[in-house]
Amino acid sequence: MQNLSIIIVNYKGWNSLEACLDSLHNYASNTLLFEVIIVDNFSNDGHLNLFQQKYLNFIFIENSGNNGFANGCNVGAKNAKHDLFLFLNPDTIILENSLDIFVSDYVNNPEIALLSCLQIDENNRYYNQKRLFPTFFTFFGLPRAIFQWIHSTKIKKNFKEDKHFFYPEWVTGAVILIHKKWFEAINGWDESYWMYMEDVDLCKRISIQNGRVAVTKNCTIFHKHGGASRINIKTKALTKTEVIISKHVYIAKHFSKFIGFFLHIRLFGGVFLEKIVLSLLSIPLFFNIKLKVNTIILSNYFRYVSHAIKNNTILSPRSLRFKKNARG
Repeated sequence: MQNLSIIIVNYKGWNSLEACLDSLHNYASNTLLFEVIIVDNFSNDGHLNLFQQKYLNFIFIENSGNNGFANGCNVGAKNAKHDLFLFLNPDTIILENSLDIFVSDYVNNPEIALLSCLQIDENNRYYNQKRLFPTFFTFFGLPRAIFQWIHSTKIKKNFKEDKHFFYPEWVTGAVILIHKKWFEAINGWDESYWMYMEDVDLCKRISIQNGRVAVTKNCTIFHKHGGASRINIKTKALTKTEVIISKHVYIAKHFSKFIGFFLHIRLFGGVFLEKIVLSLLSIPLFFNIKLKVNTIILSNYFRYVSHAIKNNTILSPRSLRFKKNARG
C-alpha cells in the first residue's frame, strides 16, 4: 500500500474544483491510500464552508491571502503527512486507475526525481509536453519558432524516450508527482513567482541537482487548460500579466546579468509594442473581448514596470506584498 498526499491550490475556481474533488472522492484503489489537501488562497466568497461540509474527508486550509500558486503548494506540503506529494490543478479530473499507475511508475523507477503524466483536454487533444528550458534564442515566440525550425532534427534527438516514459526538461505544474526528499532538497516551490514559470523553475532546480524529469505514457489525466485561472476578463488579464512578470523573475534568476539585460529589454519592448497595437485596435473593434483584455494587460504591465523602477525589484507586487506580510 502506497501513501500519497494530493495538494490542490484553489482561488475562486469552485466549479472546476468540484469536478476534480468528485473524481477523487469516487476514486477506488486497493493499492493506494491518499489524503487530499485543498489550499484556498483566500477566495473569501463563502464557498469554502460549503465545500468543507460536502467533502468531509478532505482537508481544507484557508491561506492568509491570495499569495500565489507556489506559496499555496508549499503550505499544502507543510501540512502533508505522507512522503509522496502530488501537486494537482483544480481544473483536472482523475480518470479510472490513473493514480495507481502514476504512483507505481514513480515508485518503481527511483532514478526519476519528478514525474508527470499524459494530459488530455475537453477536445480529446493531448498536450504537447516535450518542453525544453528557455534559452537566449528560445525565450520568445517568433525567435523560438525559427530556432526550432532550423534545429528541429537536433531538438528531436534531445528528447530521450523509451517504451513507458519520455524525458522533457520541464513539465507543467498542473500535474507533478515528487517525493518529499527531492522536494526538500530543492527547498520546495520558489515563492518569488506569484503565478506561472514556477514549474519551469522547479524542474530547472531538479536538473541542476542531477535529478531526472519524466512523463509516463501509461496514464492520462484530464486537464481543462485555463479552467482555473481564466474565470472572467479581469482574471484573464491578471494571469496573463503575471505570465510576463514571471518571465522577468526567471530571467533574473537563471541568466547572467549581461544576457539577462538584453532579455529584459526585449521582453519589455515586445510587450509594450504588442499591447499598444492591440489596445488601439480594440477601440474600433470594441465588441471583440479578446482585444479588450490587452488594454487591461497594458495597464497592469505599466503599473508593474513603474513599481519595479521605483522599488528596484522585478518581483510581482503581489509577491512582495505577501513576503512583507509574512515577515510582519
